[in-house]
Amino acid sequence: MSRIGKRPVRIPDGVTLEIKGGMAHVKGTKGELSLPVLPYCSVEIKEAEGKKEAQVTISDPGRQAQANWGTMASLLKNAFLGVTQGFEKKLQFEGIGYRATVEGEKIVLALGFSHPINFPVPKGITAVMTKNIMSISGINKELVGKIAAEIRKLKKPEPYQGKGIRYVGEIVRRKAGKKAAAAGAKA
Repeated sequence: MSRIGKRPVRIPDGVTLEIKGGMAHVKGTKGELSLPVLPYCSVEIKEAEGKKEAQVTISDPGRQAQANWGTMASLLKNAFLGVTQGFEKKLQFEGIGYRATVEGEKIVLALGFSHPINFPVPKGITAVMTKNIMSISGINKELVGKIAAEIRKLKKPEPYQGKGIRYVGEIVRRKAGKKAAAAGAKA
């Protein structure tokens, strides 16, 4: 049994949920999202105590059905949160000459390579650069996380000098260099 799937997902005020043709359409103040209803799952809209709720049920007691049960409930919850509040990831650029600028529908990154990198920003995602921190925001949690991870992957933080792109608040364990390691071995 899925603990997450069993619980009904409360639909916030100002959000509408519509199930059509195997797709769940969620509409809110920030925008509109569509997500597929996973196999073995069905979503019902119920009214309880004056509040609307989405109840996810499964048609088969199999292993995959139970896995999809909790996943579908989490996807709905994230969609409701996205169309009401939105999601945001912040990246910090650490190192001399590591910078980025947002130019229309692309991000131009200078990361110490011989050429600048042009990173296209997909529709529904906004990127804002202030000093050395880039804020990536949107209503789709999966897409925001994917774009942030792809930008971070271009120049991961390295453990010796700490240079690179990291999430704000991410702790990078630093290593001692060759000189410090050699000095420790002689002593």
